[in-house]
Amino acid sequence: MAYLIGMDVGTTGAKALLIDETGAVRASATSEYPMYTPRPQWAEQDPEDWWRGAIKAVRQVLAESGVKGAEVKAIGLTGQMHGMVMLDADGQVLRRCIMWNDQRTAAQCEWIMNTIGRERFLDLTLNPALPGFTAPKIIWTREHEPEVYAQAAHVLLPKDYLRLKLTGVYATEVSDASGTVLLDVSQRRWSSTVLSELGIPESWMPDVVESPTITGHITREAAELTGLKEGTPVVGGAGDQAASGVGTGIVEPGLVSVTMGTSGVVFAYTEEPSRDPEGRLHTFCHAVPDKWHVMGVTLSAGGSFRWFRDALGLSERNIARLTGVDTYEILTAEAAQAPAGCEGLLFLPYLTGERTPYPDPNARGSFMGLTLRHDKRHMVRAVLEGVAYSLRDCIELFRDLAIPVNQVRAVGGGARSLVWRQIIADVFGAELVTINVTDSTAFGAALLAGVGAGIYASVPEACATTIHVVDRVEPSAANESIYNEYYPVYRSLYRSLKPAFDAVAAIGAR
Repeated sequence: MAYLIGMDVGTTGAKALLIDETGAVRASATSEYPMYTPRPQWAEQDPEDWWRGAIKAVRQVLAESGVKGAEVKAIGLTGQMHGMVMLDADGQVLRRCIMWNDQRTAAQCEWIMNTIGRERFLDLTLNPALPGFTAPKIIWTREHEPEVYAQAAHVLLPKDYLRLKLTGVYATEVSDASGTVLLDVSQRRWSSTVLSELGIPESWMPDVVESPTITGHITREAAELTGLKEGTPVVGGAGDQAASGVGTGIVEPGLVSVTMGTSGVVFAYTEEPSRDPEGRLHTFCHAVPDKWHVMGVTLSAGGSFRWFRDALGLSERNIARLTGVDTYEILTAEAAQAPAGCEGLLFLPYLTGERTPYPDPNARGSFMGLTLRHDKRHMVRAVLEGVAYSLRDCIELFRDLAIPVNQVRAVGGGARSLVWRQIIADVFGAELVTINVTDSTAFGAALLAGVGAGIYASVPEACATTIHVVDRVEPSAANESIYNEYYPVYRSLYRSLKPAFDAVAAIGAR
């Protein structure tokens, strides 16, 4: 029996997932680490925390499964996208990683788009420069930390720092590199034009390959630390969303996934690069060689629910401690008692700014429509519905581009809730299915490792061998009708509130 490991540098922790060649999960382990917020809307992590977490997680899955390091045929890497890890010529980290959800670079995004020209930049990269992406963070460092910038010799993405520690190789792959907005996504290579005009040395960029390609092998030092065998191949892997696309089986037209993690991502496969004229969707290289994907992102999906739990769910947390029932289950049970549409209560889930369809770091979360009739049941359901409306914004953009939406597959922590799945099915007006894979991101990375090791002939074959539907939720016609009435109202709120968002942000920045 052949075994594979997917390693995931997540936002909250490093995960290792060990599967066998049939796709059966033999062990999974996560080691958590902190996130630092030195200023409002900033987010940073220490790359050494990722490495320590990865070592611990890999050792744990080997121990729990009883699988020997020598039996692991290949490693696939994945992780949070867009983070900037800046290193010197000796490979030493120069500052903490500026993360995907950091919003400090609005001015640098504007400078990039003005320097190259909006339409020309979209033609070159297929995506606008947004605060979460990597290129603006490099420019921000040049402007605000010149002493750090002067020492720089390499820029890596989070998962690729793990690759460096495992193999000693500076490399990335096309799906994660797409999110730097320094890649020519159509041609699947670094854009010399963009790098040159932004003044970023191309020599800082790692080699870029297709996702199943073997990039290096476990070094002796890494083998001693992790328990893996020296020489085990490490494939390119994928950014977390492309890896999740593989782990969800979104490797053919008509299939769409909704990932309900801290952020919410709606993801679709495309045969050719397809660009939204206004740059509201991301068009990235897929982890399937020579294919692409489009995706829309709600920055605070599960993050909105977590905020509600932490800020307003004290009584539910106390009940959870006494009963052993998960706090989220208690809250969703309360949400189920409120009617669809929450009797006019709407929630905007823009707690960390927004990405799709409004690339706006100043956007803020809001409740609208509160009355004396409303209670916590309505409020928690409004949060779940607000996230579903935001995800529908992405689906509508797919439809505008004639991207087929034949089946929606739900994955991620939020997808475990039947209440939330039903709300999303009703808001989308589409069947929502779940699959046998619970951790699609690390699973997808493991499948890519299997393709690189020759266990599967292709990425689609790997998915067909290991992934199948286990549950279906059909939309309720009555609820769908209610949501179709409220959705245009929801859509109108951002435009109405944008001047207030900008004013609040300006005051807070003083």
